[in-house]
Order: sequence, then C-alpha cells, then structure tokens
Amino acid sequence: MTREDMMRLALQQAQAAFDAGEVPVGCVIADGEGRIIGAGRNRREETHRADAHAEIEAIRDACKALGTWHLEDCTLCVTLEPCPMCTGAIINARVGTVIYGAKEPNFGSCGSVINLFEERYGHHPKLYGGVLAEDCAAILKRFFEKLR
Repeated sequence: MTREDMMRLALQQAQAAFDAGEVPVGCVIADGEGRIIGAGRNRREETHRADAHAEIEAIRDACKALGTWHLEDCTLCVTLEPCPMCTGAIINARVGTVIYGAKEPNFGSCGSVINLFEERYGHHPKLYGGVLAEDCAAILKRFFEKLR
C-alpha cells in the first residue's frame, strides 16, 4: 500500500469526522504487511474528551488488534500533522513510521512548531509529511468555512 493509498483511507476517516460535526482529522494504522489494523477520527465534541484525537483512537485500535502496545512495524497515517499529545503517544507506542498530510502551524509537533521526533526520546519514527497535503487542507478549510 502506498503512502497516498493510506492517506486516502485516512481522508475517509476525516470525512466521517466532518459529517459528525467534528474537526475533520482522520488516521489509519497499517501493520508490517500493509493491513489496516487501526482507524480513528476526531471525536472531541462527541465524547467531551480533550484526548479524543484521531491518532489516539487509531493507536488504541491497533494495540487491541495486535494484542500489544508495541507498534514498531506499523505505519500511522494522519491527515493533519500530529500535536504534542499525539506525537507523545506515537513515541510511547513505538510506531515505526509516521505519514501526515497538512501542516498544523499552531500545534504541529513534527516540524511546524517543534519536531518532537528529533528530541532525545528513546524512539524516533521515520517521518513523511505533505502526503496529499492539498486534499487534507481542503477538507479542513471546508469545515471551518461551514462554521462561519
């Protein structure tokens, strides 16, 4: 499965968030064989939980599917650059590869504000940004235009 294929699946999750009135961020996680083992979308409004981000949901799914919290051979793909909380979860789950779409200038922790993956933590995933960035940014733009 290509990075773009994974991002299209993450965009489907983002669309589900959009349809539910949530900020449209979606995430999928594939195992080392390329099978999707985790998926998530923003659910902060629905759950009233600050930690209900797409990445957290997808990591929870993937850990359950594998029966372990070790996700070294996995690839996480998310439509928006992860925040500090989500990069921390990615580091703690030992996710092997991270792919993201649009930059997040206010909270992005993969290079926009800081790159936490370059800090002195004990795990450093491979990082690929800007995958289908225009598509990922467009759904966010549509959502916020709809709010106005």
